[in-house]
Amino acid sequence: MNIFKKIYCRAYQFGFRILLPILPYRQPKILKSYQEIVDVLKQNNKKSVLLFTDKGVRGLGLSKNLEECIKSSGLSLTVFDEVVANPTTDNVESAYKLFKGQNCDSIIAIGGGSVMDCAKATGARVARPNKTLGQMKGVLKVRSKIPLLVAIPTTAGTGSETTLAAVIVDSETRHKYAINDFVLIPNYALLDSKLTVGLPKSITSTTGMDALTHAVEAYIGRSTTKQTRKFSLQAIKLIFENIEKAYDNGKDLDVRKNMLQAAYLAGMAFTRSYVGYVHAIAHSLGGKYNVAHGLANAVILPYVLRSYGKAIHKKLWKIGIFVGLFDKNTSKEQGAEMVIQRIEELNAHMNIGTKIDEIVETDIPSLAATAEKEANPLYPVPVLFTAKQLENIYKNIKK
Repeated sequence: MNIFKKIYCRAYQFGFRILLPILPYRQPKILKSYQEIVDVLKQNNKKSVLLFTDKGVRGLGLSKNLEECIKSSGLSLTVFDEVVANPTTDNVESAYKLFKGQNCDSIIAIGGGSVMDCAKATGARVARPNKTLGQMKGVLKVRSKIPLLVAIPTTAGTGSETTLAAVIVDSETRHKYAINDFVLIPNYALLDSKLTVGLPKSITSTTGMDALTHAVEAYIGRSTTKQTRKFSLQAIKLIFENIEKAYDNGKDLDVRKNMLQAAYLAGMAFTRSYVGYVHAIAHSLGGKYNVAHGLANAVILPYVLRSYGKAIHKKLWKIGIFVGLFDKNTSKEQGAEMVIQRIEELNAHMNIGTKIDEIVETDIPSLAATAEKEANPLYPVPVLFTAKQLENIYKNIKK
Protein backbone atom coordinates (compact mmCIF):
# COMPACT_ATOMS: atom_id res chain seq x y z
CA MET A 1 0.00 0.00 0.00
CA ASN A 2 1.12 3.55 -0.74
CA ILE A 3 2.95 4.81 2.36
CA PHE A 4 0.89 8.00 2.55
CA LYS A 5 -2.39 6.09 2.38
CA LYS A 6 -1.13 3.68 5.00
CA ILE A 7 -0.26 6.57 7.32
CA TYR A 8 -3.70 8.10 6.72
CA CYS A 9 -5.52 4.83 7.48
CA ARG A 10 -3.61 4.19 10.68
CA ALA A 11 -3.96 7.79 11.84
CA TYR A 12 -7.71 7.67 11.23
CA GLN A 13 -8.01 4.42 13.18
CA PHE A 14 -5.80 5.72 15.99
CA GLY A 15 -8.07 8.73 16.35
CA PHE A 16 -11.10 6.52 16.83
CA ARG A 17 -9.23 4.35 19.32
CA ILE A 18 -8.30 7.39 21.41
CA LEU A 19 -11.94 8.51 21.42
CA LEU A 20 -13.36 5.09 22.38
CA PRO A 21 -13.58 5.79 26.14
CA ILE A 22 -15.60 8.98 25.64
CA LEU A 23 -17.85 8.01 22.73
CA PRO A 24 -21.53 7.56 23.69
CA TYR A 25 -21.75 3.78 23.42
CA ARG A 26 -24.55 2.24 25.43
CA GLN A 27 -26.05 -1.17 25.99
CA PRO A 28 -29.74 -1.77 25.40
CA LYS A 29 -31.71 -2.54 28.52
CA ILE A 30 -32.59 -6.23 28.59
CA LEU A 31 -36.29 -7.07 28.91
CA LYS A 32 -37.65 -10.47 29.98
CA SER A 33 -41.15 -10.65 28.51
CA TYR A 34 -43.56 -9.23 25.97
CA GLN A 35 -45.51 -7.64 28.83
CA GLU A 36 -42.38 -5.73 29.82
CA ILE A 37 -42.20 -4.41 26.25
CA VAL A 38 -45.77 -3.16 26.52
CA ASP A 39 -45.00 -1.59 29.89
CA VAL A 40 -41.97 0.21 28.47
CA LEU A 41 -43.98 1.55 25.54
CA LYS A 42 -46.68 2.88 27.84
CA GLN A 43 -44.15 4.38 30.25
CA ASN A 44 -42.71 6.29 27.31
CA ASN A 45 -46.19 7.43 26.22
CA LYS A 46 -46.08 5.46 22.97
CA LYS A 47 -49.39 4.68 21.32
CA SER A 48 -48.70 3.26 17.86
CA VAL A 49 -46.14 0.53 17.09
CA LEU A 50 -44.70 -0.51 13.74
CA LEU A 51 -43.60 -4.13 14.07
CA PHE A 52 -40.85 -5.21 11.65
CA THR A 53 -40.47 -8.87 10.71
CA ASP A 54 -40.32 -11.08 7.61
CA LYS A 55 -42.58 -13.66 6.02
CA GLY A 56 -40.53 -16.55 7.38
CA VAL A 57 -40.61 -15.42 11.00
CA ARG A 58 -44.30 -14.57 10.85
CA GLY A 59 -45.13 -17.76 8.97
CA LEU A 60 -43.54 -19.80 11.75
CA GLY A 61 -45.76 -17.98 14.23
CA LEU A 62 -42.81 -16.49 16.12
CA SER A 63 -44.39 -13.04 16.24
CA LYS A 64 -47.92 -14.21 17.07
CA ASN A 65 -47.75 -13.94 20.87
CA LEU A 66 -46.07 -10.56 20.66
CA GLU A 67 -48.72 -9.24 18.28
CA GLU A 68 -51.51 -10.49 20.55
CA CYS A 69 -49.88 -8.98 23.63
CA ILE A 70 -49.59 -5.55 21.98
CA LYS A 71 -53.14 -5.61 20.63
CA SER A 72 -54.65 -6.67 23.95
CA SER A 73 -52.83 -3.82 25.69
CA GLY A 74 -54.79 -1.21 23.77
CA LEU A 75 -51.81 0.00 21.75
CA SER A 76 -52.17 0.41 17.99
CA LEU A 77 -50.19 -2.15 15.98
CA THR A 78 -49.12 -2.09 12.34
CA VAL A 79 -47.07 -5.00 10.97
CA PHE A 80 -44.46 -4.66 8.23
CA ASP A 81 -43.54 -8.22 7.28
CA GLU A 82 -42.03 -7.43 3.89
CA VAL A 83 -38.39 -7.29 5.05
CA VAL A 84 -36.12 -9.06 2.57
CA ALA A 85 -32.73 -10.68 3.09
CA ASN A 86 -30.11 -7.98 2.62
CA PRO A 87 -32.74 -5.19 2.90
CA THR A 88 -32.71 -2.60 0.13
CA THR A 89 -33.30 1.13 0.01
CA ASP A 90 -36.67 0.43 -1.65
CA ASN A 91 -37.54 -1.98 1.18
CA VAL A 92 -36.79 0.72 3.75
CA GLU A 93 -38.75 3.36 1.85
CA SER A 94 -41.83 1.13 1.88
CA ALA A 95 -41.53 0.74 5.64
CA TYR A 96 -40.93 4.47 6.11
CA LYS A 97 -44.11 5.35 4.19
CA LEU A 98 -46.07 2.87 6.30
CA PHE A 99 -44.63 4.34 9.52
CA LYS A 100 -45.66 7.84 8.50
CA GLY A 101 -49.00 6.80 7.03
CA GLN A 102 -50.08 4.97 10.19
CA ASN A 103 -48.77 7.73 12.49
CA CYS A 104 -46.49 5.31 14.30
CA ASP A 105 -44.27 6.51 17.14
CA SER A 106 -42.23 3.43 18.05
CA ILE A 107 -40.56 0.39 16.45
CA ILE A 108 -40.21 -3.25 17.40
CA ALA A 109 -38.04 -5.58 15.31
CA ILE A 110 -38.43 -9.34 15.68
CA GLY A 111 -36.25 -11.44 13.40
CA GLY A 112 -32.69 -11.76 12.22
CA GLY A 113 -30.14 -9.15 11.26
CA SER A 114 -31.93 -8.11 8.08
CA VAL A 115 -35.10 -7.27 10.02
CA MET A 116 -33.15 -5.18 12.51
CA ASP A 117 -31.17 -3.45 9.76
CA CYS A 118 -34.40 -2.50 8.00
CA ALA A 119 -35.93 -1.26 11.27
CA LYS A 120 -32.87 0.83 12.17
CA ALA A 121 -32.64 2.32 8.68
CA THR A 122 -36.33 3.20 8.77
CA GLY A 123 -35.74 4.86 12.12
CA ALA A 124 -32.95 6.88 10.54
CA ARG A 125 -35.30 8.03 7.76
CA VAL A 126 -37.85 9.09 10.38
CA ALA A 127 -35.17 11.01 12.27
CA ARG A 128 -33.78 12.66 9.13
CA PRO A 129 -36.66 12.80 6.61
CA ASN A 130 -34.79 15.19 4.32
CA LYS A 131 -31.82 12.83 3.92
CA THR A 132 -31.61 9.70 1.79
CA LEU A 133 -30.08 6.55 3.21
CA GLY A 134 -27.14 7.04 0.88
CA GLN A 135 -26.48 10.43 2.43
CA MET A 136 -26.36 8.80 5.86
CA LYS A 137 -23.96 5.97 5.00
CA GLY A 138 -20.68 5.94 6.85
CA VAL A 139 -20.09 7.19 10.37
CA LEU A 140 -22.21 9.57 12.48
CA LYS A 141 -24.38 10.91 9.66
CA VAL A 142 -27.77 10.42 11.38
CA ARG A 143 -27.16 12.27 14.64
CA SER A 144 -30.87 12.85 15.37
CA LYS A 145 -32.75 10.60 17.79
CA ILE A 146 -34.72 7.78 16.12
CA PRO A 147 -38.05 6.43 17.44
CA LEU A 148 -37.94 4.14 20.48
CA LEU A 149 -36.61 0.78 19.24
CA VAL A 150 -37.01 -2.67 20.79
CA ALA A 151 -35.00 -5.51 19.21
CA ILE A 152 -35.94 -9.18 19.53
CA PRO A 153 -33.47 -11.51 17.77
CA THR A 154 -34.74 -14.82 16.42
CA THR A 155 -31.24 -15.85 15.32
CA ALA A 156 -28.05 -16.07 17.36
CA GLY A 157 -25.79 -14.31 14.93
CA THR A 158 -25.78 -10.65 14.02
CA GLY A 159 -25.80 -9.15 17.49
CA SER A 160 -27.70 -6.31 15.84
CA GLU A 161 -29.77 -5.93 19.01
CA THR A 162 -26.75 -4.22 20.57
CA THR A 163 -24.95 -2.58 17.62
CA LEU A 164 -24.89 0.89 16.09
CA ALA A 165 -24.97 -0.33 12.48
CA ALA A 166 -27.61 -0.82 9.81
CA VAL A 167 -26.44 -2.50 6.61
CA ILE A 168 -28.41 -1.66 3.48
CA VAL A 169 -28.25 -2.47 -0.26
CA ASP A 170 -28.82 0.30 -2.80
CA SER A 171 -31.70 -0.94 -4.95
CA GLU A 172 -30.27 0.54 -8.14
CA THR A 173 -26.52 -0.03 -7.88
CA ARG A 174 -26.62 -3.13 -5.61
CA HIS A 175 -23.89 -1.49 -3.53
CA LYS A 176 -24.06 -2.65 0.09
CA TYR A 177 -23.10 -0.17 2.77
CA ALA A 178 -23.39 0.48 6.48
CA ILE A 179 -24.95 3.37 8.34
CA ASN A 180 -23.17 3.71 11.69
CA ASP A 181 -24.42 5.97 14.44
CA PHE A 182 -24.91 5.70 18.18
CA VAL A 183 -28.58 6.67 17.84
CA LEU A 184 -29.19 3.35 16.03
CA ILE A 185 -28.37 1.26 19.11
CA PRO A 186 -31.70 -0.23 20.23
CA ASN A 187 -33.14 1.13 23.46
CA TYR A 188 -34.26 -2.32 24.60
CA ALA A 189 -33.63 -5.95 23.68
CA LEU A 190 -35.40 -9.18 24.54
CA LEU A 191 -33.30 -12.38 24.36
CA ASP A 192 -35.59 -15.42 24.27
CA SER A 193 -33.94 -18.72 23.36
CA LYS A 194 -37.35 -20.29 22.58
CA LEU A 195 -37.62 -18.05 19.52
CA THR A 196 -34.52 -19.68 18.00
CA VAL A 197 -35.59 -23.31 18.52
CA GLY A 198 -37.34 -23.71 15.17
CA LEU A 199 -34.51 -22.34 13.04
CA PRO A 200 -33.43 -24.46 10.07
CA LYS A 201 -30.00 -26.03 10.48
CA SER A 202 -28.54 -23.84 7.74
CA ILE A 203 -29.64 -20.65 9.51
CA THR A 204 -28.39 -21.91 12.88
CA SER A 205 -24.97 -22.62 11.38
CA THR A 206 -24.44 -19.51 9.26
CA THR A 207 -25.79 -17.02 11.80
CA GLY A 208 -23.66 -18.66 14.49
CA MET A 209 -20.58 -18.33 12.30
CA ASP A 210 -21.53 -14.71 11.69
CA ALA A 211 -21.31 -14.14 15.46
CA LEU A 212 -17.97 -15.95 15.54
CA THR A 213 -16.65 -13.70 12.78
CA HIS A 214 -17.74 -10.61 14.74
CA ALA A 215 -15.91 -11.81 17.83
CA VAL A 216 -12.74 -12.88 16.02
CA GLU A 217 -12.44 -9.75 13.87
CA ALA A 218 -13.08 -7.51 16.88
CA TYR A 219 -10.40 -9.35 18.87
CA ILE A 220 -7.62 -9.38 16.26
CA GLY A 221 -8.12 -5.75 15.20
CA ARG A 222 -6.02 -2.80 16.34
CA SER A 223 -8.76 -0.87 18.14
CA THR A 224 -9.57 -3.13 21.06
CA THR A 225 -10.08 -2.37 24.73
CA LYS A 226 -9.84 -4.59 27.78
CA GLN A 227 -13.64 -4.81 27.76
CA THR A 228 -14.02 -5.69 24.05
CA ARG A 229 -11.28 -8.31 24.29
CA LYS A 230 -13.12 -9.86 27.22
CA PHE A 231 -16.43 -9.85 25.34
CA SER A 232 -14.79 -11.35 22.24
CA LEU A 233 -13.07 -14.19 24.08
CA GLN A 234 -16.22 -15.08 26.01
CA ALA A 235 -18.24 -15.10 22.78
CA ILE A 236 -15.70 -17.26 20.93
CA LYS A 237 -15.59 -19.79 23.76
CA LEU A 238 -19.37 -20.01 23.92
CA ILE A 239 -19.60 -20.52 20.15
CA PHE A 240 -16.83 -23.12 20.01
CA GLU A 241 -18.60 -25.05 22.78
CA ASN A 242 -22.20 -24.71 21.61
CA ILE A 243 -22.62 -24.12 17.87
CA GLU A 244 -22.26 -27.76 16.82
CA LYS A 245 -24.67 -28.79 19.58
CA ALA A 246 -27.19 -26.19 18.41
CA TYR A 247 -26.81 -27.49 14.85
CA ASP A 248 -27.19 -31.15 15.86
CA ASN A 249 -30.02 -30.62 18.37
CA GLY A 250 -31.80 -27.35 17.84
CA LYS A 251 -34.28 -27.99 20.66
CA ASP A 252 -31.69 -27.75 23.43
CA LEU A 253 -32.73 -24.50 25.14
CA ASP A 254 -29.55 -24.19 27.21
CA VAL A 255 -27.41 -24.39 24.09
CA ARG A 256 -29.66 -21.91 22.28
CA LYS A 257 -29.42 -19.56 25.26
CA ASN A 258 -25.62 -19.78 25.17
CA MET A 259 -25.57 -18.96 21.46
CA LEU A 260 -27.82 -15.92 21.97
CA GLN A 261 -25.50 -14.74 24.73
CA ALA A 262 -22.49 -15.26 22.46
CA ALA A 263 -24.06 -13.23 19.66
CA TYR A 264 -24.89 -10.45 22.14
CA LEU A 265 -21.33 -10.37 23.53
CA ALA A 266 -19.84 -10.41 20.02
CA GLY A 267 -22.15 -7.56 19.07
CA MET A 268 -20.97 -5.46 22.00
CA ALA A 269 -17.36 -6.20 21.05
CA PHE A 270 -17.49 -5.35 17.37
CA THR A 271 -19.75 -2.31 17.67
CA ARG A 272 -16.86 -0.73 19.62
CA SER A 273 -13.82 -2.34 18.01
CA TYR A 274 -15.20 -2.82 14.48
CA VAL A 275 -14.68 -5.68 12.08
CA GLY A 276 -12.28 -6.21 9.17
CA TYR A 277 -11.79 -7.47 5.64
CA VAL A 278 -13.98 -10.55 6.16
CA HIS A 279 -16.98 -8.29 6.52
CA ALA A 280 -15.93 -5.95 3.74
CA ILE A 281 -15.68 -8.87 1.31
CA ALA A 282 -18.92 -10.43 2.57
CA HIS A 283 -20.79 -7.14 2.14
CA SER A 284 -19.63 -6.87 -1.46
CA LEU A 285 -20.89 -10.39 -2.19
CA GLY A 286 -24.19 -9.73 -0.45
CA GLY A 287 -24.72 -6.59 -2.47
CA LYS A 288 -23.70 -8.03 -5.82
CA TYR A 289 -25.09 -11.56 -5.63
CA ASN A 290 -27.35 -11.51 -2.54
CA VAL A 291 -25.12 -14.10 -0.84
CA ALA A 292 -26.32 -14.62 2.73
CA HIS A 293 -24.10 -12.60 5.05
CA GLY A 294 -23.46 -15.32 7.62
CA LEU A 295 -22.63 -17.88 4.95
CA ALA A 296 -20.20 -15.49 3.27
CA ASN A 297 -18.46 -14.73 6.58
CA ALA A 298 -18.17 -18.42 7.44
CA VAL A 299 -16.49 -19.25 4.13
CA ILE A 300 -14.25 -16.17 3.98
CA LEU A 301 -13.00 -16.15 7.58
CA PRO A 302 -10.27 -18.85 7.33
CA TYR A 303 -8.93 -17.36 4.07
CA VAL A 304 -8.55 -13.87 5.51
CA LEU A 305 -7.03 -15.11 8.76
CA ARG A 306 -4.34 -16.97 6.83
CA SER A 307 -3.76 -13.90 4.63
CA TYR A 308 -2.93 -11.82 7.72
CA GLY A 309 -0.08 -14.21 8.44
CA LYS A 310 2.17 -13.82 11.46
CA ALA A 311 0.65 -10.43 12.33
CA ILE A 312 -2.18 -12.26 14.14
CA HIS A 313 -0.42 -15.43 15.31
CA LYS A 314 -0.12 -14.23 18.90
CA LYS A 315 -3.76 -13.14 19.13
CA LEU A 316 -5.07 -16.36 17.60
CA TRP A 317 -2.78 -18.27 20.00
CA LYS A 318 -4.39 -16.39 22.93
CA ILE A 319 -7.82 -17.36 21.61
CA GLY A 320 -6.73 -21.00 21.46
CA ILE A 321 -5.44 -20.90 25.04
CA PHE A 322 -8.64 -19.27 26.31
CA VAL A 323 -10.96 -21.81 24.69
CA GLY A 324 -8.77 -24.73 25.69
CA LEU A 325 -7.62 -25.90 22.27
CA PHE A 326 -4.00 -26.33 23.44
CA ASP A 327 -1.63 -25.32 26.24
CA LYS A 328 1.06 -22.66 26.48
CA ASN A 329 3.74 -25.04 25.26
CA THR A 330 2.26 -24.81 21.76
CA SER A 331 4.09 -22.36 19.50
CA LYS A 332 2.35 -19.16 18.38
CA GLU A 333 2.39 -20.23 14.72
CA GLN A 334 1.14 -23.74 15.41
CA GLY A 335 -1.54 -22.46 17.79
CA ALA A 336 -2.79 -19.92 15.27
CA GLU A 337 -3.11 -22.62 12.62
CA MET A 338 -4.97 -24.87 15.07
CA VAL A 339 -7.53 -22.11 15.72
CA ILE A 340 -8.07 -21.62 11.98
CA GLN A 341 -8.38 -25.38 11.50
CA ARG A 342 -10.97 -25.48 14.31
CA ILE A 343 -13.02 -22.87 12.44
CA GLU A 344 -12.77 -24.99 9.29
CA GLU A 345 -13.86 -28.04 11.30
CA LEU A 346 -16.95 -26.19 12.50
CA ASN A 347 -17.82 -25.28 8.92
CA ALA A 348 -17.32 -28.84 7.74
CA HIS A 349 -19.40 -30.29 10.58
CA MET A 350 -22.28 -27.99 9.63
CA ASN A 351 -22.02 -28.59 5.87
CA ILE A 352 -20.74 -25.10 5.07
CA GLY A 353 -18.59 -25.21 1.95
CA THR A 354 -15.20 -23.66 1.27
CA LYS A 355 -16.12 -21.66 -1.84
CA ILE A 356 -18.66 -19.05 -2.95
CA ASP A 357 -20.29 -20.37 -6.14
CA GLU A 358 -21.74 -17.03 -7.27
CA ILE A 359 -18.48 -15.15 -7.82
CA VAL A 360 -17.86 -14.28 -11.47
CA GLU A 361 -14.19 -13.87 -12.44
CA THR A 362 -14.72 -10.62 -14.35
CA ASP A 363 -16.48 -9.07 -11.34
CA ILE A 364 -13.52 -9.54 -9.01
CA PRO A 365 -11.73 -6.20 -9.63
CA SER A 366 -14.89 -4.19 -8.91
CA LEU A 367 -15.77 -6.37 -5.90
CA ALA A 368 -12.29 -5.88 -4.48
CA ALA A 369 -12.46 -2.13 -5.06
CA THR A 370 -15.77 -1.99 -3.22
CA ALA A 371 -14.39 -3.99 -0.26
CA GLU A 372 -11.24 -1.88 -0.10
CA LYS A 373 -13.25 1.33 -0.08
CA GLU A 374 -15.46 0.06 2.74
CA ALA A 375 -12.60 -1.17 4.90
CA ASN A 376 -9.98 1.53 4.46
CA PRO A 377 -9.58 3.63 6.55
CA LEU A 378 -12.50 2.69 8.86
CA TYR A 379 -11.68 -0.89 9.87
CA PRO A 380 -8.64 -1.24 12.20
CA VAL A 381 -7.41 -4.40 10.49
CA PRO A 382 -4.20 -6.17 11.59
CA VAL A 383 -2.68 -5.78 8.11
CA LEU A 384 -3.70 -3.22 5.49
CA PHE A 385 -4.52 -4.67 2.05
CA THR A 386 -4.88 -2.93 -1.28
CA ALA A 387 -7.68 -3.74 -3.69
CA LYS A 388 -5.17 -5.78 -5.70
CA GLN A 389 -4.31 -7.89 -2.67
CA LEU A 390 -7.98 -8.39 -1.90
CA GLU A 391 -8.49 -9.68 -5.45
CA ASN A 392 -6.36 -12.69 -4.53
CA ILE A 393 -8.73 -13.58 -1.70
CA TYR A 394 -11.73 -13.42 -4.04
CA LYS A 395 -9.89 -15.70 -6.47
CA ASN A 396 -9.19 -18.18 -3.68
CA ILE A 397 -12.83 -18.35 -2.56
CA LYS A 398 -14.20 -18.51 -6.09
CA LYS A 399 -15.32 -22.00 -7.06
